[in-house]
Amino acid sequence: MCQELERVYTIPLGKVLLSPDHRRAKRAINMIKEFARHHMKVEDIRIEEDVSHQIWSRGIRSPPRKIRVRMTRTDEGFILISPYDEEIEAEVKPKEKPKPKVEEKADEVAEVKEELTENEEALEPEVETPKKEEPKKKAAKKDAKEILEEASEKKETKKEAPKKETKKEAPKKETKKETKKETKKETKKEAPKKPKESKK
Repeated sequence: MCQELERVYTIPLGKVLLSPDHRRAKRAINMIKEFARHHMKVEDIRIEEDVSHQIWSRGIRSPPRKIRVRMTRTDEGFILISPYDEEIEAEVKPKEKPKPKVEEKADEVAEVKEELTENEEALEPEVETPKKEEPKKKAAKKDAKEILEEASEKKETKKEAPKKETKKEAPKKETKKETKKETKKETKKEAPKKPKESKK
């Protein structure tokens, strides 16, 4: 009636750190058993020595934070907890690639040779064309230099024009103020003073 069942789990053991440091490895073993009871629904749990050695490898005070195990239900009705080996999984599922036939390879080599010869022929005319294009590039460089010079001349003329206008406007305002002040002073000076008559 009992079918053989096998599962792989990663058991978190982080809560072990909550227990006192002189009981942590023992608590980790108990946590593994609790985890197996909960997930496999069987009360009889047995742990292999290799799993126990992994837990106790760094001593009682610092067990690992997590462990990857394989849980197997046996015919006798108990759960056996063993360490998980990735090599066993790789052997079970090998991937086979189909081998290419020799004739197909020969055809591919012939096609590649044909392409290479075509590419070599196509490259020969391309070597001659850049020589004809070189004088055009020099002419284009001259045009670019001329364009830059013209642009710099335009910028200089634009900068000079606004400066002259601002200088003319500023002194006019100042002169008007000065003339108003001078006229007021003159009017005060021009008023004749009456001599004081002495009483006799």
